[in-house]
Amino acid sequence: MQAPYPDTMIPIDCCDRWQVYFRLQELDIPCHCQSHQPLQVKITTPQAALQVWTVVRRCSTPRPDLAQWLDGCWHLPAPL
Repeated sequence: MQAPYPDTMIPIDCCDRWQVYFRLQELDIPCHCQSHQPLQVKITTPQAALQVWTVVRRCSTPRPDLAQWLDGCWHLPAPL
């Protein structure tokens, strides 16, 4: 049986995979996930690609790194 979304496979940790899967479902991004298989995602727009990247990054990046990145954002100058 062919996978429903064979164009983009995301190899991530099995615990993170389900968290990413459910978040992408909430964002209405078509995806498919089976046990012991990579997450398969249908990316059709640049916005969907950015959302997938953001969700995967949030789940796979260590919390201290995310906190440091966020802290850096607070120190950026505001546009006038």
